[in-house]
Amino acid sequence: MARELAISIYLFAFRVLFSIFKLYPQRKKTVAVSSFGDNIAFTVNYLQNLTDEEIVILQELNSKFKLDSNKHNIIPFDIKQHPIAYVKGIYHLATASTVLVDTYQGFLASTNFRPGTTCIQLWHAAGALKQFGLEDPSNQYRSKRALDRFKQVYSRFDYTVVGSEKMANTFKRSFGLTDNRILRTGIPRSDLLYDVTRRDEVCQSINKQFPEINGRRIILYTPTFRDEHLSNYQLELDIKQMYQSLSDEYVLFIKLHPAVSGFITNDLFEDFVFDLSDYKDTNELLLITDILISDYSSIPFEYAIMEKPMIFFAYDMEEYKVTSGLIDDYENQVPGPIVSSTFEIVRTIQEQDFSIEKVCDFRKSWNEYSNGNASKELALFLTDTDQRNQHKVLARVD
Repeated sequence: MARELAISIYLFAFRVLFSIFKLYPQRKKTVAVSSFGDNIAFTVNYLQNLTDEEIVILQELNSKFKLDSNKHNIIPFDIKQHPIAYVKGIYHLATASTVLVDTYQGFLASTNFRPGTTCIQLWHAAGALKQFGLEDPSNQYRSKRALDRFKQVYSRFDYTVVGSEKMANTFKRSFGLTDNRILRTGIPRSDLLYDVTRRDEVCQSINKQFPEINGRRIILYTPTFRDEHLSNYQLELDIKQMYQSLSDEYVLFIKLHPAVSGFITNDLFEDFVFDLSDYKDTNELLLITDILISDYSSIPFEYAIMEKPMIFFAYDMEEYKVTSGLIDDYENQVPGPIVSSTFEIVRTIQEQDFSIEKVCDFRKSWNEYSNGNASKELALFLTDTDQRNQHKVLARVD
């Protein structure tokens, strides 16, 4: 009850300020709210080469991918630490012609954009193994008021960018979107995975930073964040077992959520385990990864572009199905073996028990529009006013 009251007060204040700022003239400018940041960065970096129009980045305090303030007009978007800048951000949102977001933004429930504004959802995942939005199993515990608010937010998306028809269908179910509100330009950040030059640069940089790698192959472990980890995090991998069995040929990179990254201690295996939780760009790590270990995260959808092996360490799968929700037939949808113990991980790697053919099929299913030119395609769409308006009319008619 107290939480709902606080949200209502916040949204009311936001709505008042937004309505006041809507009295100002609308300007030809793109305003991007950066929460995850990578899709935003790839899009605006290409967009600024095509237009002289103003581009403003409202960067959240915990944005995972920080944009370069020397190249972009960046405003901190945090009401607690930067209240004046936050109000300025509301002004930019109210006077923008294009708004880009990359996750669920609750304030959108209070933004009745004028007809000349286009809001595009870039989302932070190329695919989904978990249920979210209208399909989130936790919705059964939420109030009708909260669910109505979610629907208001989803209704603000004029378009949602996808890399595949599979993800288009996911968004239709999760956000209640119609087909004409789907923008099939591909996932902007996936362009990096086609960049051979950048791959060589990253490889050289990582090897220089961690000479202990010494020519060994890289295993990357990227587990999904779970809420209970904040109070009691335990790494489920048996590092000692992996070290004893694999360290001659492999090193282990671990990338955790920043909130729990400090729990990793590798004093005993410092030439084998490396904590890269603070590494800025996960897709850069994918460029040099030889084997990915994940569980329910969206990273495998883009890693499939590399056509390399994956292992799904789903040690709590049955519990996770109930508490967080997984897609139907998870066991047969993922493009790699599902294991529940470190012993199985070691055995799978030693026996090379992978199906690259399955990975390639997975890639085709989830990355059909992400072909290395997604940033360009989206930027061209944003600068083509006639195409955008025509698409928008069809979306609203549909």
